[in-house]
Amino acid sequence: MTYIAKPKVHHPSLQKNAIGLTRRDYEGAITTLCAGCGHDSITAAIVHAFWELSIPPHRVAKLSGIGCSSKTPAYFLREAHGFNSVHGRMPAIAAGANAANRELIYIGVSGDGDSLSIGLGQLCHAMRRNLNMLYVLENNGVYGLTKGQFSASSDKGSLSKKGEANTMEAIDSALLALTLGATFVARSFSGDKAQLVPLLEAGLSHKGFAFIDVISPCVTFNDHEGSTKSYAYTREHNVEVVQADFVPPREEISTEYAPGSVRSVMLHDGSWIQLHKVADDYDPTDRDRAYAYIRERQKQNQVLTGLLYINADSRDIHEQSNTVDTPLVQMPHEQLCPGSAALEKLQQRFR
Repeated sequence: MTYIAKPKVHHPSLQKNAIGLTRRDYEGAITTLCAGCGHDSITAAIVHAFWELSIPPHRVAKLSGIGCSSKTPAYFLREAHGFNSVHGRMPAIAAGANAANRELIYIGVSGDGDSLSIGLGQLCHAMRRNLNMLYVLENNGVYGLTKGQFSASSDKGSLSKKGEANTMEAIDSALLALTLGATFVARSFSGDKAQLVPLLEAGLSHKGFAFIDVISPCVTFNDHEGSTKSYAYTREHNVEVVQADFVPPREEISTEYAPGSVRSVMLHDGSWIQLHKVADDYDPTDRDRAYAYIRERQKQNQVLTGLLYINADSRDIHEQSNTVDTPLVQMPHEQLCPGSAALEKLQQRFR
């Protein structure tokens, strides 16, 4: 039951990392998401990644916008700094916080609705500026928090809960990131922890904007005929006593498969998704080849997963803007606000 607090007492035999913390120390509140939601699998992977990297939770700033995905930061790193922004504006909050204190480790969690619709412009400029953060996009193809409307990543031809077909092309966030010059681009599946955890660790270690698109099935809006993203089964079979939705418990979808291979994974509604993991000899430093390879796999109805692109010579926004080494939060007020005389002298240069 989600209203029951987690016990604070840890078993003494729990494995500890290099700084003496257990995985439990990286957890947050008990999830209120639907049972079997792919987002919870991503949360578990994030917890594992931070624990393995031995990152002190108080050195982390976690940010989100609005939507099911944006609830995720509540479920990991309870001791971290946190900010839940308005819909689609999380990248701007992250940019401001990073400008003031570059010493924190920034992770933003968003969804396809939050990032690819109302927040698309914000996301684009965060990529373009190479903001130093890990950006996790939990991609379920629907507005799950508001009853499953099409999102910008909904597949063309998929059916809504009312049976209407989506006539618009989907935005592929990995292709978008490559086009805009993101210096780290990856895609994974929420149920493939063996792949997702290392990608998260690599993204946290990357200097610059690390973007990971994670296919994360929505169990609530995924079961009606003709759609791989949502369902109407309970409305047809539930005996309605009050006006409420019932979400049946679902088991987490997980898989393991070798690099260079293709794995078909059945989703909760009985439909299938084909995942193609990049081979060991794949070159993630060639942006043009990465773009072409994603398109090639799309034509085969396959979702390419793994580290798709990385720029090893990435220069973050501080290096590009030649900002001072000292974080602004550590500067005295006299330096941040030198007075009207200094402002007048500066303005003379533009007259």
